[in-house]
Amino acid sequence: MNEEATWAERVIRRFGGQSALANLLGRRQSTVEHWASTGRIPAQWHAPLMSLARQRGIVLEARDFVATDSHDIAPAGGKLGVLLVGLGAVASTFIAGVEHALRGTGRPVGSLTQMGTIRLGKRTDDRMPLINELVPLAQLDQLVFGAWDPIPDNAYEAALKCGVLDKHEHVEPIADFLKTIEPMPAVFDDFYVKRLHGTHVKRTGTKMEAAEAIRQDIRDFKERNGCERLVMIWCASTEIFIEPGESHANLENFEAAMQANDEAIAPSMIYAYAALMERIPFANGAPNLTVDTPALMTLASERGVPICGKDFKTGQTLMKTVIAPMLKARMLGVSGWYSTNILGNRDGEVLDDPESFKTKEESKLGVLEYVLQPDLYPELYGNIFHKVRINYYPPRGDNKEGWDNIDIFGWLGYPMQIKINFLCRDSILAAPLVLDLALFFDLAQRAGLSGIQEWLSFYFKSPQVAPGLYPEHDLFIQQTKLKNSLRYLMGEEQITHLGIEYYQDD
Repeated sequence: MNEEATWAERVIRRFGGQSALANLLGRRQSTVEHWASTGRIPAQWHAPLMSLARQRGIVLEARDFVATDSHDIAPAGGKLGVLLVGLGAVASTFIAGVEHALRGTGRPVGSLTQMGTIRLGKRTDDRMPLINELVPLAQLDQLVFGAWDPIPDNAYEAALKCGVLDKHEHVEPIADFLKTIEPMPAVFDDFYVKRLHGTHVKRTGTKMEAAEAIRQDIRDFKERNGCERLVMIWCASTEIFIEPGESHANLENFEAAMQANDEAIAPSMIYAYAALMERIPFANGAPNLTVDTPALMTLASERGVPICGKDFKTGQTLMKTVIAPMLKARMLGVSGWYSTNILGNRDGEVLDDPESFKTKEESKLGVLEYVLQPDLYPELYGNIFHKVRINYYPPRGDNKEGWDNIDIFGWLGYPMQIKINFLCRDSILAAPLVLDLALFFDLAQRAGLSGIQEWLSFYFKSPQVAPGLYPEHDLFIQQTKLKNSLRYLMGEEQITHLGIEYYQDD
């Protein structure tokens, strides 16, 4: 048994063993068995176990959940299959960009895994390797791509229709490669995405049968392409707003709801369920209610699979997670924040439907509340008027434009304003996030991590966290969490940025 397994076993033994702990928690014994076999107790269980230990007079401290040695990370050998739900603007741009990076005709700008460095030790140690030199990530030439889409276009046709990449510079030179990536028929229902009408769809009786069809696609893809491992990323459109309910409360209810074709089970949930059942990590790049339900969080934990989401952080919200922390850090007040966008791609068309827009709005509106913490600072942030608008404007295509007007106030309450006009390319910003998530998710799986991967919050508008925790939206805290997680996995010292050692006498 490796060292990581030893500390997990020690915690379990303090409660009388696997069966005893499972009974105390009211969980299946397989959950605790998985903790023992992987040598890791997921972070969302640390607080409940601490509470249970106090109730029963068992000595258990936070440090008992931390391993000081490096993790036993399986090697990144063989092919890594990247399964994309959706082969539209984001997915085709991502695939084309990876191919250009491999050929040396483009640079993976925006990708932390390809271009980012990480500091190790003290500043005076001068250790700043590339992240992909420190961490055993899969290489770009190991990636194999697959996708589902309700539109039958292959990656070449999708790239041309989306119009993100220059046809002559970035599409035609790799046309033969892009044409080989043809989407599998999708699990799709326009009830959940009102503005799209798919023709390339699976015909199944129940949603459980649809999940089984996706599982078979996964197995066939893995065998056909000789993949050692797989990851799945939702790059498809935003679904209508769905409230969590009884159908999502536990796995038994969820599976019964799939059998009954319950409207509460959206296509994204069917893909997520299929992925988790096949022990494939799943990342949600849209604001849909998907893996952030008790049923699928439990399934991820029991199957030992990493999950995270949701909604790729690219344009306007990326700016908010930079500007809002600055205002709070300097204790500057905010009286109003008005945000509006124009977008002309398929995402913009989908969001023109009020039900899909509500899903996106919930994701975008929550950022300021969590960053600014109005309950702690009512004088500064307790009365903010926050408005978000997205307008479908076809002439702009994938070139999104976001305007922010921020009314702030400072010393003695004097008003000031900040104006931001961010003219960005939506899929150009999202593509490197897909690459990083694919590689980091594969790393997490090989490191034995499972359940919610909060350390990847850096990539999402609405980061998924353990029940009872508030999400951390500050981009720079998220970056620190991500890099410290990589240091932790590799047995390196955590960086606190205290720096007092530089000013102490020997």
